[in-house]
Amino acid sequence: MRRLTLSISEPLAGRQVRTLLRRELGLSAASVRRAKDQPDGILLDGQPVFTNVFVQSGQVLSVAVGDVTGSDQIAPVPGPLALCYEDEDLLIVNKPGDLAVHPSLGHHGDTLANFLMAHYEAQHLTAAFHPVNRLDRGTSGLMAVAKHAHAHELLQRQLQTGQFSRTYLAVCEGVPVPQRGCVDAPIGRQPDSILKREVRPDGAAARTHYEVVRTGPGRSLVRLALETGRTHQIRVHMAYLGCPLAGDFLYGQELPELRQRFALHSASIRLLQPITGEEIALTSPLPAELNALLNQ
Repeated sequence: MRRLTLSISEPLAGRQVRTLLRRELGLSAASVRRAKDQPDGILLDGQPVFTNVFVQSGQVLSVAVGDVTGSDQIAPVPGPLALCYEDEDLLIVNKPGDLAVHPSLGHHGDTLANFLMAHYEAQHLTAAFHPVNRLDRGTSGLMAVAKHAHAHELLQRQLQTGQFSRTYLAVCEGVPVPQRGCVDAPIGRQPDSILKREVRPDGAAARTHYEVVRTGPGRSLVRLALETGRTHQIRVHMAYLGCPLAGDFLYGQELPELRQRFALHSASIRLLQPITGEEIALTSPLPAELNALLNQ
C-alpha cells in the first residue's frame, strides 16, 4: 500500500490533519474520504487519527493513497509490455499500434489493461487501471498509467494546466497548407454515428498545433501538439485540412500494410512525477512501418 508521510515542522504545528492532507500533501476531498474509510488510512505517530485533530511539532502524519482493490472487471492476462518508466506511482508504456487499451467486444484478454493487471499481480501490487493520456487502438507510442487514484487525480490536473505535454507524429495523405499552423475548429459527434466525430459549429472547442517535418511521395510527416483533448481530435482536424492520416479507416482510407492501425504515434511525453515533482521526459521514435510510408 502506497503511503505518503509528512513530518510536522514548527510552521505546521497547530493545524488540523485535514488541512495538512489537502494543502501540504495535495490530496483531493475524494482521496481524503478514501483514506478515512480504511482502518489505518490516516495515522499520526503510527496511530489512527481523526481529521479534526490538531498536530504538534515533531509528530509524523501519514496517509494511505494506494488502491484498496484492483479492477475486478479486468482479468490479469500476461502479455508483452514495453515499459519505458516505472515507479511507485505511475508507469509509462510504449504501446503498439494494434493493441487495444480497454477490454471491449472482441477484446477481452488481449488489451493493455489485461497485461498491466497481470504485471501488477506479479509484483503483488493491488492497483486498479488508471490510464492518464488515452490512446486509440490504432495509435502507437507513449502512454502514462497511474498506479493509484491519487496519482491519477494529480496527473489529470497536469493535463488541464499544460504541465503534462504530449507531442505526436502522423503520416498524412498530402501536405497541409500552410505547412505550419493551428487548427482551431470545434469537434462534435456526427448525428448518425456513435463513433465518428466531425468539425461542427456546436461542437466542443478543439485546437491542434501542427508542423510539417518532411515530405515523401504524396505524403507528409507532421508533428502535432494538442491544446485540447477531444475524442479523435488529431484524426478529425487533419481530415478537416484535407490531409487525413494514412490508414485511417474512419476518416480516410484503410491501408492493408498497417495491420488495422493508422499512422499516428505518441512520440514524446513530458510530465511532473505527481508526488516528488521531478520532471519526466521521454521520447519514442517513429515506428518503422510508419516511416516506410514516406518512401513508397
